[in-house]
Amino acid sequence: MSKIDKSRLPSRHVTEGAERAPHRSYYYAMGLTETEIHQPFVGVASCWNEAAPCNIALMRQAQSAKKGVKDSGGTPREFCTITVTDGIAMGHEGMKSSLVSREVIADSVELTMRGHCYDALIGIAGCDKSLPGMMMSMLRLNVPSVFLYGGSIMPGHFRGKDVTVVDLFEGVGMHSAGKMSDGDLHELECVACPGAGACGGQFTANTMACVAEAIGLALPYSSGPPAVILERDNFALNAGKAVMDLLAKNIRPRDIATKKAFENAARVVAATGGSTNAALHLPAMANEAGIKFDLFDVAEVFRSTPYLASLKPGGKYVAKDMWEAGGVPMLMRIMLDAGLLHGDCMTVTGKTVAENLKDVKFNPDQKVMVEVKNALAPTGGVVGLKGNLAPEGAIVKVAGLKHTKHRGPARVFDREEDAFAAVDRHDYREGDVIVIRYEGPKGGPGMREMLSTTAAIYGQGTENIALITDGRFSGATRGLCVGHVGPEAADGGPIGLLKDGDIIVIDADAGTMNVELSDAELGARAKAWKPRPPAFKTGVLARYARNVGPARFGALTTPGADEEVRCYADI
Repeated sequence: MSKIDKSRLPSRHVTEGAERAPHRSYYYAMGLTETEIHQPFVGVASCWNEAAPCNIALMRQAQSAKKGVKDSGGTPREFCTITVTDGIAMGHEGMKSSLVSREVIADSVELTMRGHCYDALIGIAGCDKSLPGMMMSMLRLNVPSVFLYGGSIMPGHFRGKDVTVVDLFEGVGMHSAGKMSDGDLHELECVACPGAGACGGQFTANTMACVAEAIGLALPYSSGPPAVILERDNFALNAGKAVMDLLAKNIRPRDIATKKAFENAARVVAATGGSTNAALHLPAMANEAGIKFDLFDVAEVFRSTPYLASLKPGGKYVAKDMWEAGGVPMLMRIMLDAGLLHGDCMTVTGKTVAENLKDVKFNPDQKVMVEVKNALAPTGGVVGLKGNLAPEGAIVKVAGLKHTKHRGPARVFDREEDAFAAVDRHDYREGDVIVIRYEGPKGGPGMREMLSTTAAIYGQGTENIALITDGRFSGATRGLCVGHVGPEAADGGPIGLLKDGDIIVIDADAGTMNVELSDAELGARAKAWKPRPPAFKTGVLARYARNVGPARFGALTTPGADEEVRCYADI
């Protein structure tokens, strides 16, 4: 364990020299020794709270991460930030806070690190937006950093089969269709979520956990073990040791998360049939690194990536199954051997992707992942769309989907609650295209997810239907559901010009989405269109609506590293 010179580190501003005696007195007050005060300071940030099971095990893992830092000659300083958990926020106005929380997490971690001059960062997160939010702060600050996922939930058991919370959302639709009794729904809700951890399928949390490994900001295999398995604590311990090694070698997040690393991450999302939300979060993370990587760049990678891991909701298995089958490293080994990954990208191990995977071999006895020659589908589980209804693009998950083409009349709603109410009372027809608009980043504001509505449709057994929105979809959504339609309605995009009965044509195979209207008719409607008054004029949602940019670029609220005057790590 080599001693790290603090003369080049941010914490020298609060611990070194006679003028910092008042600052040091605070550290003595908290029980630090003189030796600990003069060691590098490592922020150990977690999104622990009691809002949902996704976050409840994070503080436990933070203690192990702190021990790893201490054992390696660093001084850990623990702090928490917020989360908004989508499972609780879903289906009501609370979901407007979800995407906004990503920015608040990134901003609050940045402010804590800057305010106290910490030298390195371990970020521990468990639920959807907290994962990209934490990684955005790492890339923004650019101090040596390691990301740690809190782990997924174990599957629940209902009458002999594994279940997740998504079965409950779909159960609501079955209940409204008379296919599930009050008693059965109550029995299911009591067993679906048996303990700590994030939703177990390849929904947004697990998708972004896989991204953390694939992009190189998390230790290999660390996204796999469920939250309740104490092996997670070993990964936390090793994260503490790894961040000190990165500090000694001055390996920073932007050395790791290069353009090629983002391409690797997008490929892993597609190969796992991951959440469409990755197409929002990857551009936002890239912005923090000063890299241009928008929705169309993500979609191009998705288009050329085969579907290799059969994970829920499009496939059969959950995160725990993938970990037991060989984890993200085995999937990356399959992809590296097929020439689908850049093997020369640096990672938090201090080694390249190819070096990390050197001894990993494909396990033919497992059923979760297949080799490229036996791909589940020739193209990735998520694809991009473009057309006169989405000039700035849109995104759809096709993993496990047979219904990839649709032509039907629009049924237009200006907010999710109205669409859900119509679905709940079966006030729609087979063949319809349900349009939910004014739910984009600015129009919502907050770009809500639509799982309550899509799950209810699925639970009712309706297949010949499509849904499009300028909002988002949960990683748990299934069916022909197109999100991130841009420009959004609040900006006068074509989705805001639709009327009931307009014929919409979606072709996920060709990557197109159009409305059968002439340019002249669309132009006339655009001239007659008037912006709606803001949904909020005060508070954080109003400020977000004023600042947020298009979904295509990640719904950004701040410029990225390409406009940076001075990097925090170099203060």
